[in-house]
Amino acid sequence: MAKRKKRKIKTKSIIVLFSLITLVLLSLAFLTDIKINNVIVKGNKLYTDEEIITLAGLDKYPSSLSNLSLSIKRTLEKDKYIKVANVYKSSIDKVVIDVKENMPLIYYLPSKKTVLMDKTETDDNFPVPTLINYVPDKIYSSLLNEISELDYRIVKRISEIKYDPNDVDDERFLLTMNDGNYVYLTIEKFNKIDKYLEIIKSFDNKKGTLYLDSGEYFEVRQ
Repeated sequence: MAKRKKRKIKTKSIIVLFSLITLVLLSLAFLTDIKINNVIVKGNKLYTDEEIITLAGLDKYPSSLSNLSLSIKRTLEKDKYIKVANVYKSSIDKVVIDVKENMPLIYYLPSKKTVLMDKTETDDNFPVPTLINYVPDKIYSSLLNEISELDYRIVKRISEIKYDPNDVDDERFLLTMNDGNYVYLTIEKFNKIDKYLEIIKSFDNKKGTLYLDSGEYFEVRQ
């Protein structure tokens, strides 16, 4: 009788183990079959939502299980125009991608290159301000830092930048705006250009030169 009882316990154990294995395999099959069918993209200005989704490899509704958040993040951050990508799944079939792009800042005429936010250069062309003359390295680096902090909508309103030092300040620049106005700025006061639209409105949209380097006044063009 003891032998029969032992044989019965062994049979039950095999049945339970087999059931667990079957359940795990079915669960894996179910999870593997779930597709990513909803992607939310945030923070993008340079790339469209569709381009980000394609870069992430999610444009053909791939398996959710084989596309983990970390792997999507790494794929996106390989692109030179994506500085940081934060990726998470709000549900098993929905991915949220929040990017910080490596925006093009200026076209530097001396090197004939477009300069990006991380100060790397590219041959690609973008509608960005043209820095038309040579700038000493230290001042050049500071200029890029300042431009990267500006409202990008204002950056796109700048047509040209000229390094234009005087006896008072060797970090002085002359900006030519797309609307025909000129703006003098120094590195120290560069962020004042963010309020450009507000300032110009107060002068009834007249054309002239705005001195933000000193005095903060507007000289109307005759």
